[in-house]
Amino acid sequence: MVSSNFKVLISAGPTREYFDPVRFLSNPSTGKMGYAIAEAAIERGFKVDLVSGPVSLKCPLGVNRISVETGEQMLNAVDALFPKCDLFISVAAVMDFRPISYENTKLKKDGNSIKVELSPTIDILKTMSDKKESQILVGFSAETNDLEENAKKKLFSKKLDWIVANLVGGSSGGFGSEMNEVVLLGCRGERVPVSSNFKKEVAKKILEKVIVS
Repeated sequence: MVSSNFKVLISAGPTREYFDPVRFLSNPSTGKMGYAIAEAAIERGFKVDLVSGPVSLKCPLGVNRISVETGEQMLNAVDALFPKCDLFISVAAVMDFRPISYENTKLKKDGNSIKVELSPTIDILKTMSDKKESQILVGFSAETNDLEENAKKKLFSKKLDWIVANLVGGSSGGFGSEMNEVVLLGCRGERVPVSSNFKKEVAKKILEKVIVS
């Protein structure tokens, strides 16, 4: 039986990368899946830290939420909490790119096009994987095509214990939906389909599998 002192660290929601004070690059993540996992974990009696991007969700009672906005802020918050966690579940939809330049004043529309040059952001999950000691690492792979093939690439390239393959952009769930349908893939060849259900129920099944194993 897992101790009540078991510490779960979860990242959730989107990140924002600004190119002027009022405009940014982001994605449609609402944070619902990450918050559902946090709620399911706190109900099991675990200690839960939730590093959250900007969402409009209420924090589950008992969860320690750290609110961030950019990818760099999320990295710093996760990095500070990671050494003491037993399980890290990276659900956040972190922006893969950020604008190279930032304008201190609002860019004015003058009828001309503008170009925004982008550079890659730091891979938070891979960074934590490189620092792993005894922690269980679980990633999410939101894909629009070749779901399991793309998820497996991330599972092994980032040296994770598990990855949750999540098809987005269709009718089975994903961004903004109350429902989700995923396939849980393990580093030892495990394949656990989780049929369409409310995200809270999907969250429970994910926790049951990754912690028991």
